[in-house]
Amino acid sequence: MRLEIRQALEAMPVMSALTVPWFLGEVRGYSNIYDVLPASSLWNLGGWYSLLQFPFFVCFTDFFVYWIHRALHHPMLYKKLHKPHHKWIMPSPFASHAFHPLDGYAQSLPYHVFPFLFPLQKFSYIALFMFINVWTVMIHDGEYVANSPIINGAACHTMHHLYFNYNYGQFTTLWDRLGGSYRKPNDELFRRETKMGTAEWQRQVKEMENIVKEVEGDDDRSYEPETKKLK
Repeated sequence: MRLEIRQALEAMPVMSALTVPWFLGEVRGYSNIYDVLPASSLWNLGGWYSLLQFPFFVCFTDFFVYWIHRALHHPMLYKKLHKPHHKWIMPSPFASHAFHPLDGYAQSLPYHVFPFLFPLQKFSYIALFMFINVWTVMIHDGEYVANSPIINGAACHTMHHLYFNYNYGQFTTLWDRLGGSYRKPNDELFRRETKMGTAEWQRQVKEMENIVKEVEGDDDRSYEPETKKLK
């Protein structure tokens, strides 16, 4: 867990710096962020756009994050950019921002591009970015609440960390299903008495190790036990 926190703390300043041009463009009026959408706007849709912007934003970003994430698993990019995030086979919420900086920035691009292409109300913009961060933390959590064929919850994302080439989606399973990369979470993950059991862990580790060398090649990661300081 300390390694996850350290990776996140090292990556976040660089990722933040890379997003500065997008924020400058927004505050200087180059984006389509608005206060009140004029009734004459083609996007007004009789006032319905103020509600439709939310599912529109989710659908737009879900599509592009899926393809960016999938591209990051290409052998040419994976070991250099995305592998640091996959150090954690069973991630904790702290892994949600533990990226190589360019990896994290690449996956954030759809969120920054959207308001330059489509209208987005300024308070909705803030609410959506808060939602994105909370969602990203939640899908790296070990509490598998959602067992839905539609929602890409923590269990789906755990399958991604275990088996690498599945469940690239951010919010939904739609593009994984259409792209042939969907893997249904194991039923054992939703039974409290088995999900943390030794048998389930051993089974997951065995399946993971069968494919890790094929996907990652030689594993150059090192694992050091955490030692308690004796007083």
